[in-house]
Amino acid sequence: MRPACASLDGDALRHNLRTVRAHTRARVMAIIKANGYGHGLVWVAKNLPDADGFGVASLEEGLELRAAGIANDICLLEGFFEPTEIPLILSERLTPVIHESHQVTALQRFPGAGPLDVWVKVDTGMHRLGFPVHELTKVMADLRAIPAIRQIGLLSHLASAEIPSSSSTSQQIGVFAGLESTTIRSLANSAAILQWQAAHGDWVRPGLMLYGASPIPGKMGADFGLKPVMTLRSRLISVRRRVRGDAIGYGGTYLCPEDMSVGVVGLGYGDGYPRELSSTVSVLIRGRLAPLIGRVSMDMLNVDLRSIPEAQIGDEVILWGQGLPVEDIAEAAGTIPYTLLCGLTQRLPRRDL
Repeated sequence: MRPACASLDGDALRHNLRTVRAHTRARVMAIIKANGYGHGLVWVAKNLPDADGFGVASLEEGLELRAAGIANDICLLEGFFEPTEIPLILSERLTPVIHESHQVTALQRFPGAGPLDVWVKVDTGMHRLGFPVHELTKVMADLRAIPAIRQIGLLSHLASAEIPSSSSTSQQIGVFAGLESTTIRSLANSAAILQWQAAHGDWVRPGLMLYGASPIPGKMGADFGLKPVMTLRSRLISVRRRVRGDAIGYGGTYLCPEDMSVGVVGLGYGDGYPRELSSTVSVLIRGRLAPLIGRVSMDMLNVDLRSIPEAQIGDEVILWGQGLPVEDIAEAAGTIPYTLLCGLTQRLPRRDL
């Protein structure tokens, strides 16, 4: 069996949810879209039975959770895309976000009975999805006139919550606070949970921090007491002695500076490991760092074993997770932890620890 896998720690996931709760008195909508940030949609939901609700991107994700027996509240963060989705939303007790007038019109024309809870998304400054503030009064009145609708919440999203002194975040919080106060509210993402208490409202929406990574640049998940849920693992499948001047991998971009041991790890960009990485990043073998050398291949990558002369075929290799923060790998790849976690391919097995 190919050794590459992502091992998942349910205890760490639940610990991170408790850490979220330690930062806020608000209810927690655990964001598990994008296949649970690469961890597995159903796996995450089943390992977070105490979450007050879940946030997903689409009806398809909501239906997958219901089919797996998940009974928690489920919010469709992009609402519905076609009016034909409304009957399933009702029958499966899903809560859509309403962010465009065509969605309001579809609900007005739908003949079915409720009850249906909805969130209304208002644009407080991110300028992505949401009704402009000046349209909100009419939208709320139109929705309240629909007999099927039972409860309406207000929701918005922060554009720069990861920046501690962001004036735009303060502005967005102020705009949101000035909206009508008769509904439940949700504004805070992971970064705002950690450093913008004024944004917490009635519901918070943690994403990345649930999985143990930091949403704050320059900080690690461990700085906030978070634990990595995923550890990306494989094994050494070859260890060979190379001589000075040997070219390693595609294009021969790495030339051995001396006689040295080179290991081949059974994992590559076909599993979602970034091809852009090179000797700027290392893997963990026997508790020590081994730098990448040469180009990452589809199914394999090469590592410099000079600091681990006793390394041998079969040794476990950690590419991120326990002992090697995903934040470090993301920085070396010029990206963010979200991209790495969500980018793992389906061929890579996810396995419980």
